[in-house]
Amino acid sequence: MLTERENYLRNATFGNPQWIPIQICISDAAWDCLRYELEDIVARHPILFPDFQKGWRDYEQYDFGGNTKGKPFTDSWGCIWETAINGIVGVVTNAPLSDWKNYQGYKFPNAHAHTDSASKDYWDLEKVRMDELRIQDKPVIAHTQHGFLLMRLEYLRGFENLMIDIATGEPKLEALIDKIVEYNMAVVDNYLNIGIDVMTLAEDLGTQNSTLISPGDLRKWIMPGYRKLIRKCKAKKTLTAFHSDGKILDIIDDLIGAGVDIINPQDLCNGIENLERYVKGRACIQLDVDRQKIIPFGTKKEICELIEEEVKRLGDPTGGFEFIVGIYPSVPPENIDALFEALEKYRTYWWK
Repeated sequence: MLTERENYLRNATFGNPQWIPIQICISDAAWDCLRYELEDIVARHPILFPDFQKGWRDYEQYDFGGNTKGKPFTDSWGCIWETAINGIVGVVTNAPLSDWKNYQGYKFPNAHAHTDSASKDYWDLEKVRMDELRIQDKPVIAHTQHGFLLMRLEYLRGFENLMIDIATGEPKLEALIDKIVEYNMAVVDNYLNIGIDVMTLAEDLGTQNSTLISPGDLRKWIMPGYRKLIRKCKAKKTLTAFHSDGKILDIIDDLIGAGVDIINPQDLCNGIENLERYVKGRACIQLDVDRQKIIPFGTKKEICELIEEEVKRLGDPTGGFEFIVGIYPSVPPENIDALFEALEKYRTYWWK
């Protein structure tokens, strides 16, 4: 039997894993909403949650940090975040660089001191966390901030301002992008120096129907920064993963061409058949399971059929397919249970 880390890396590199890796991310909001009922569900699935123990959280005293309702939070970029739901990331309610006049005196954060919302001992804590993963023989996976380049531009400039900048070819935009890329290069450097298996670059580039900006504009303004970060990882023989919500089919070739090893697309808005046709075998697919239609509103049968179809179309004995699942308050308990049952049922489908 392979260790979790060995199996993950074999899968990511088409090296014949023994099972399909599955990462389940239960949001703090879901825990807060369902509490002990959710604990009972998780406890029924030890294959997916081998380390879980009931009573692990004090729901009355839990600290949601920067995702606390009614408590605005300012990150290290000067962006103020507010959320309406405990445990759900909020929205930026200001834009520090909405006026280009503010750029001259703007102080960029120091990536070597801390990142975004984290304390100044962040890197010491991250080293401890990575070392623990390594000792447990689990994959050592690091992440940039969610929204590390295009989305950071949105946070700093404001969405409408940024769209105008891109449409008009604003000269100052290039300088701002260079500073953000410089920051992220330092973040990636820090993780590479710690020692990791996978560096995940996390953005949301898509809407329900297309990329947020045209593929041409992404190639002009954003892809050069991605390529710099990916090259840095390649030089250290570290796998690179790329996350994006929304429909990103039009730029998947660009991401694979830039050297992305693991692509994390959403299933239904991109189309399972499309992912089979354009991605399968070219990069490892870390499939983001639907959280808008079937999982929150479907029947147990529909949920099982969705997972079965995804495994049949995208799975392969050589590897290159994994699941990532987000659980939010919109999903009823019985559907969560059905989803976990289906994932357990099909995690070794190709090896039975």
